[in-house]
Amino acid sequence: MEENQAPVLTATLSKGEEKFDRWRNTVGLFLGPALGIVVFLIEMPELSARAHLLAAILSWTVVWWICEPIPLCMTALASSVLCVLCGVDVAKNVFAPYSDPIIYLFLGSFILAEGLALHGLDKRFAYGIMSMKWVGNSTGRILVAFGFICAFLSMWISNTAATAMMFPIALGITHAMAGIIAKKNGKTLDPLKLRFSTGLMLMAAYGSSTGGIATPVGTPPNLIGIAFIEKTIGVRISFFQWMSFALPLCVVLMILLSVLMYVMHKPEISRLEGGTKEVVQEKALLGKWTAGQKNAVFAFGVTVTLWLIPGVLAVTHSPYQKSYANFMPEGVAALIGALFLFILPTNWGKREFTMTWKQASRIDWGTLLLFGGGMSLGTLMFETKLADTLGRSLLEMTGASTTWGITFGAIFIAILVSETSSNTASANMVVPVMIALAQAAGANPIPAAIGATLGASWGFMLPVSTPPNAIVYGSGMVPITKMIRAGLVFDVLGGLVIWAGLYLLLPLVGLAK
Repeated sequence: MEENQAPVLTATLSKGEEKFDRWRNTVGLFLGPALGIVVFLIEMPELSARAHLLAAILSWTVVWWICEPIPLCMTALASSVLCVLCGVDVAKNVFAPYSDPIIYLFLGSFILAEGLALHGLDKRFAYGIMSMKWVGNSTGRILVAFGFICAFLSMWISNTAATAMMFPIALGITHAMAGIIAKKNGKTLDPLKLRFSTGLMLMAAYGSSTGGIATPVGTPPNLIGIAFIEKTIGVRISFFQWMSFALPLCVVLMILLSVLMYVMHKPEISRLEGGTKEVVQEKALLGKWTAGQKNAVFAFGVTVTLWLIPGVLAVTHSPYQKSYANFMPEGVAALIGALFLFILPTNWGKREFTMTWKQASRIDWGTLLLFGGGMSLGTLMFETKLADTLGRSLLEMTGASTTWGITFGAIFIAILVSETSSNTASANMVVPVMIALAQAAGANPIPAAIGATLGASWGFMLPVSTPPNAIVYGSGMVPITKMIRAGLVFDVLGGLVIWAGLYLLLPLVGLAK
């Protein structure tokens, strides 16, 4: 889910990077309002008075989202407050998106993810896969399995949480490998300098971010894109329909990532003797399944089942498909699963339940505010026709006029923006503009919106691009030059695969002609 959700580990940046961050924060603090004032003072006869004011507020907001002088969620709130104070719209309308049903899909999903992590189910799953015989001691298979585990976890929990949880496992594997090589060579070996260490760490970060695209709840940009498509285009994308194109795309991208990581960071040895033994020992320490783990799996299973039923009804052409969608929207299904965590007991005699509110309250509330603020700005952009004007301007600049030409541009513009800002902020900035651009060109806006949505999760070049990158960079095993090189290659190749995948898959699932 949200990339900024409570990381377990913090990254250690160099003094130069810390200095750049301070400079970025300080400059952005003053540049944001200054740019807003400049935009307000420039004559824009093609815009209405409300759209002109919104353009100034949006300019200020975008700078603060990129430079982060204050928390992203507070920037989102500030933009809504300014919209009310400046008369863009009344408070009731400006703050309505903060209670959009998709907010509750976020809320329920966050609580479920917290329940899984609270009872150690993420670790149980990870160690279970790593100890399987087919993985064995092969360093190549360990690299691939490790990446796919991160991707699978990130389909249901935040990419940051997935990376942070797998990080200590990766450290154990790399130190074990360094020890084995040292025994063979008869001298101490620094695990920080192993190619395999770099590859495994990057696999954890990139795999976690890639897995998030597979489900609507995997990362906030997915829900943002889905919400904008429903509100501005009137097309509702179900959980099953999203997975029907995103999951195959995710698998192909993970195969590409596995090949890239192995080729670019080929392990020093082909077999890691004793690596499996260490994982099996860690798995044994987890002990038997607890009541809390069983309850959490039940709650999670109920939710996923409720999410997938509409897809089954669609495949079987059931007449109940539409009524079920109205009766059981995804947000309600997520809340039902979350409620089970507070209802199912772990010790009835002591009235102890699977989760307490104190534990549940640890979820990232800031993401909900950031999402609401972004939705508010996006909605106002369409209502004031600002998005239409921006779309036509981009259309004239780029010359793109076809559905798939605009989609190509949307993907790579979102990737570029995501390298310097949060994926949630990137989606809020790029998706509505791309929808308007496609509409202005008379093209189908759905592929462009989905392309921008997926592109917003595709920032891999820098430690600041996404928290998973920062976490593995902090290990000291990923030199900045190697992250930039690997990230650039995966950005470009991944963007091309996303475009080709959408071109092939969206028509098959009824989202493009």
